[in-house]
Amino acid sequence: MNLHGNEVPLGKNYTLNKTLAIVFTLVILTVIPLLYNLVDYYSVFLLNSSPKSPSDSYSSIEEGEELQPLPIQEEECDLFTGEWIPNPNAPYYTSSSCWAIHEHQNCMKYGRPDGGFMQWRWKPDDCDLPIFNPSQFLELMRGKSLAFVGDSVGRNQMQSLICLISRVEYPIDVSYTADDNFKRWSYERYNFTMAIFWTPHLTRAAIGDTDGPTKTGLFNLYLDEYDVEWTTKIDEFDYIIISGGHWFFRPMVYYENHRIVGCHYCLLPNVTDLGMYYGYRKAFRTAFKAINSLKNFKGMTILRTFAPSHFENGLWNQGGNCLRTKPFRSNETQLEGSDLEFYMIQMEEFKTAEREGRKRGLKFRVLDTTQAMLLRPDGHPSRYGHSSTENVTLYNDCVHWCLPGPIDAWSDFLLEMLKMEGIRSFRDRLEFG
Repeated sequence: MNLHGNEVPLGKNYTLNKTLAIVFTLVILTVIPLLYNLVDYYSVFLLNSSPKSPSDSYSSIEEGEELQPLPIQEEECDLFTGEWIPNPNAPYYTSSSCWAIHEHQNCMKYGRPDGGFMQWRWKPDDCDLPIFNPSQFLELMRGKSLAFVGDSVGRNQMQSLICLISRVEYPIDVSYTADDNFKRWSYERYNFTMAIFWTPHLTRAAIGDTDGPTKTGLFNLYLDEYDVEWTTKIDEFDYIIISGGHWFFRPMVYYENHRIVGCHYCLLPNVTDLGMYYGYRKAFRTAFKAINSLKNFKGMTILRTFAPSHFENGLWNQGGNCLRTKPFRSNETQLEGSDLEFYMIQMEEFKTAEREGRKRGLKFRVLDTTQAMLLRPDGHPSRYGHSSTENVTLYNDCVHWCLPGPIDAWSDFLLEMLKMEGIRSFRDRLEFG
């Protein structure tokens, strides 16, 4: 009998081989998912088994008790949708135990009478968010570097992180300049470097008038030009957390291609008022473009979204204040007005930058603090960020955050994102080799 090349003879041997093949296939299909779960189980165990200080009150592990890995989640949880719930174990540092707290955020030092604002934690709707573990964070960041790029709220975040890590180690100052707007800190035992690059408008900017229409300065923004103070220095960093927002409420003159194209509340003759959203969008577009254009940068860019202020009964310079003493529930307020517009602009420009960055193999992620911080009108310094006897004009601060305070949750978010990133990368290596 002549057989074509694609034909197979039938018979007992064929039947036996076919049966064995089916059994083998079923075994493989059963074992592979189990192997993946074991790999994930082991990965999460490693991430949760970093050494802890005996005084770590955030840990539920008693001395001598076996450390248990976290349960495997089939799908990643939305960390950023949830509620604030009481946390009697907080705070995890004090205004006297951490030297990194800026005077303007040292609320307890300057007489704030209530401490309840420090005793809340963020609870996502569909999962738990672990309290920041400094030992885990330092192990994950061993041999790496992190840069904060933005305004004073970004610096506020860095100071919070330093205070939370201080339970394990304090950094040493390795700054290349005496300018406090460009600080670098080194955790020598972990070869981990953290830096702040102060750039309130993200692009190149200069003050055009120290007073301006609102007595807060009139700024010239060169919306298509990089701010070289940070864009020329971040190639080496493994992670960049970029943010910005509140400075864009101030009067600004917009330049593109070396000429004035408009402004925001500049009140200059023959200059079109384009509004603050025009400058905000262009600034983020240029900042993301700068990152994507860096030839040597291989790190991850994290957008920390806009954190709303909470002035009530007036603007910041018209008697506005923030006197609430507990968080909102999510059904008691909503994102709207300029807060919503800033958030939407950030997310739109982020998505465009992410698509471009992906072509180079760069990673972009979102640290979405907006909804959580919208619910925290109680966490600002108000008038407790300074001495009442200072002989200068002082305004209530409803923009920055008390330390300790709600902003400490940003480190909870960040660490969980880094842990999930490690698991995601491990899965990708398994899947794609």
